[in-house]
Amino acid sequence: MFQKRRSFLKSLGLAGLGLTLTPSALQAAPKQPAHGQDFSPITLSGRVQSGGKGVAGVAVTDGYNVVLTDASGKYELQSNATADFVYLSTPRGYEFSNQNGITRFYKRIAASRGRFKADFELQKLTQDDTKHNFVVWADPQIISKEDAEELKTKSAPDLKQLVASYPSGTLFHGIGCGDLVWDKFELFEDYQQAIGISGIPFFQVIGNHDMNLEARTDEGSTEKFKELFGPTYYSFNRGEVHYVVLDDVFFIGTAKKYIGYLTERQLAWLEQDLATVKPGSTVVVSLHIPAYTNQHARNKEKEPSLGGVVSNRKELYRLLAPFKAHIMSGHTHFNEKVFEGDNIIEHVHGTVCGAWWTGPICYDGTPSGYGVYEVEGSELKWYYKPTGLPKEHQLRVYPVGALEERPQHLAANIWNWDPSWKVEWLEDGKPMGEMERITALDPLSVELHLGASKPSKHKWVEPHLTDHLFLAQPSATAKAISVQATDRFGQVFKVTSNLSELSLQ
Repeated sequence: MFQKRRSFLKSLGLAGLGLTLTPSALQAAPKQPAHGQDFSPITLSGRVQSGGKGVAGVAVTDGYNVVLTDASGKYELQSNATADFVYLSTPRGYEFSNQNGITRFYKRIAASRGRFKADFELQKLTQDDTKHNFVVWADPQIISKEDAEELKTKSAPDLKQLVASYPSGTLFHGIGCGDLVWDKFELFEDYQQAIGISGIPFFQVIGNHDMNLEARTDEGSTEKFKELFGPTYYSFNRGEVHYVVLDDVFFIGTAKKYIGYLTERQLAWLEQDLATVKPGSTVVVSLHIPAYTNQHARNKEKEPSLGGVVSNRKELYRLLAPFKAHIMSGHTHFNEKVFEGDNIIEHVHGTVCGAWWTGPICYDGTPSGYGVYEVEGSELKWYYKPTGLPKEHQLRVYPVGALEERPQHLAANIWNWDPSWKVEWLEDGKPMGEMERITALDPLSVELHLGASKPSKHKWVEPHLTDHLFLAQPSATAKAISVQATDRFGQVFKVTSNLSELSLQ
């Protein structure tokens, strides 16, 4: 009983202040103050069941504290009037409840006399979910009906086709990794239609362009997102993997101004959520703003921008230290892998919209597309899927002279590269060794984006430096070259071409 009361006091921010509130004092507190925020106590209760039987050990939360259902599937949670939802972390072995692909794992709290009852019905999967796949859609970012049509007629069908290319019954889910729209809330309907077309259930992450920019604080900026998609931070399970979604976009009360930051409320919740996960397990965390990128280093800047990375990421890293962790992010419109110690990999994704629907690529030459992850047990394999192109398309080779600063070299952009890859080249069939990796501008991005007059749709788009470009210098007599990239999983991707036939496209 004491523990429950302390959890409740902690949710009010009163624990540790030397205050003791008796039950009578709590009952005497006004339910709806004339001014200020309502902190009235609320008891949340209910049952999680499947086929009429209670499901034990399911994590249920109000966004402050986490409790587990008992042997009969029942739970009780002391909350307060600032909580918006009661929701669960879907356990492994169960379907993701959804409406036309938009997952629904929550109930909005509507308390009466200080209580709210919420029951949840789970549908058991008909197959083992130890093996499953998921995709990450970063930044669909539609600002017009024209963009929305691209999303619905190209991106969504591409994903549907990809899913169909796997054996029948393969389990898939998606993660919309923020900036689902571009400040135009009326286009959320188009985004949801695209999810419906894709044919798989999607979980959503809030991005900086999904916020209410007229709010006076960060708390108010999430209202529209919550209305459509529920909580901004939550977790779920599939197979042996625990998935977490976080809101790391902190709105500072001025239109379009934000920082990458995780609030204390989220971190305290995350600490409890991860306490339900066995150390050593695989945890996948999705957020919009990357925890970290090396963009500032490429640009020779002293430190990253406040809106470009998560300022208090060290605490996130600390909480993830006991696990094998993958962080999924977007926001940047370029593709990058970031490693934090031996157990954390961050996947900064190229975007569904590319460079804001201006053409086929992102800032760094990565094709418009999305990440695909194949899970078996606790292990993940991954690749980047370019929209409208085969999944084997993992590099682009440019002709000699395409890179102005290295005019005697040919270049290759290998967008999903990380240090475990091996990149080699052959001249007229003869192995020539590994290629030289450099930091430079992608030649196609220069062609499409560099300069004040292009691209015509959004003239402010410019190329960004990337460190996944590779160079080789053919001999004067060379006729054909091959670039061969072997990823960390042993998959080989090869492009062979006559030198005279290479072009920017």
